[in-house]
Amino acid sequence: MTAALASAAAVAPRRPWGRAALWLLVLGPLFFASYGYANALAAARAGVASIAFGWESAIPFWAWTIVPYWSIDLFYGISLFVCRDRRELDTQALRLLTAQVVAVSCFLLWPLRYSFVRPHTDGVFGWLFDVLLGFDKPFNQAPSLHIVLLIVLWVRFAHHLRGAWRWLLHGWFALIGVSVLTTFQHHFIDIPTGLLAGWLCVWLWPERIRAPWREAALARDPKRWMLAAAYLAGAALCAWAAGALGGWALWLWWPAASLALVALNYAVLGPLGFQKREDGRLSVAARWLFAPYLLGAWINSRLWTRRASQPAAVLDGVWLGRVPGRGERARFAAVVDVCAELSLPDAGAEDAVRPMLDLVAPTPVQLRDAAAAIAQRQERGEVLVCCALGYSRSAAAVAAWLLLSGRAPTVDEAVAILRRARPVIVLREPHLRALRELTAAPASAPVAPGARNA
Repeated sequence: MTAALASAAAVAPRRPWGRAALWLLVLGPLFFASYGYANALAAARAGVASIAFGWESAIPFWAWTIVPYWSIDLFYGISLFVCRDRRELDTQALRLLTAQVVAVSCFLLWPLRYSFVRPHTDGVFGWLFDVLLGFDKPFNQAPSLHIVLLIVLWVRFAHHLRGAWRWLLHGWFALIGVSVLTTFQHHFIDIPTGLLAGWLCVWLWPERIRAPWREAALARDPKRWMLAAAYLAGAALCAWAAGALGGWALWLWWPAASLALVALNYAVLGPLGFQKREDGRLSVAARWLFAPYLLGAWINSRLWTRRASQPAAVLDGVWLGRVPGRGERARFAAVVDVCAELSLPDAGAEDAVRPMLDLVAPTPVQLRDAAAAIAQRQERGEVLVCCALGYSRSAAAVAAWLLLSGRAPTVDEAVAILRRARPVIVLREPHLRALRELTAAPASAPVAPGARNA
């Protein structure tokens, strides 16, 4: 048994505790120095504003919630030491660093003040409040750095915990979230802004997919710039309405931020900005940040396909349709998903995810990649090729497979095969041009045709 334990210890990766300690030595002083500087600068200003809703006066003061409020400092330090390897550690540290930079920048640019009077508290809880007030003045409000860190820390610990421990984590972190109000440290506006900033930090430094900025490049396709401008106009409209109407209309800042990020994807980041992973799902951060847009995209996909909801058989076991809902893909051995913005429910190990932007003609490189994925899976059984509607991106991918596998000698013949199977497809001149470029590329190797069904 001793030999077995020694062997297991040799195989198990060593946790980078020394590197974690170095990160903590950097992040700890930076946290207190930058936070204190922003607090002092706001305190020196005259007439710092407050944003509070009338109903917030009904929020109770619970002195005992200073305990979960303080506990986030403990989770902060431990989060660096639970990381299993150097990559995970650096990702966590960069998220914490980004959280500090984003929050403190907001504190400096838009200082706000907490406007309620906290009741006097005695005993242990009173002592904890006194220690807190020794360095934390009633400034540094939106976004709540507590909430920003709560998101970053919750994601880290939830990744490592299972079962009852994970539920205990959820419950305690919910208490931390509530405590920013019940300790009279923050107004409500600080919470949603903190959530937005927190998910932005996680989105910028993902773990199961490349960071969205790694393939950043200005779009060359004019259509992408047109769509970016349209989404940016929608973001501006939502932001204007939020500012003009106030009150509950301030929630319009969420779709404003969501649409602004969509515009960024079209202009610079490309499909990677949506963070659709190999398992067919968008990252948790992307699902939160893009939630208003994703809801609209899903509703749009269901409305446009209400009369053509079922996939259509194209040729030799390859089908064309929209992204299937739960339980709608049972007959297919594999799915080739080219939709960037919608998650693929019930994704399996045989599925392939090749994200492409909506309303934009795929590039020849994207089409070749999708065609290869179709050919590999078509040999194993029925394959569904899908996008949000099953009209354009997926149709172009199937057309590329028809051409490169020799099933269609020309682009026109490939389109004709598709129209016979699914008359509602929409392949415009940019799609046809990409398909012609694909077949004309002299250095391109043909896609294996696979076994044809008689």
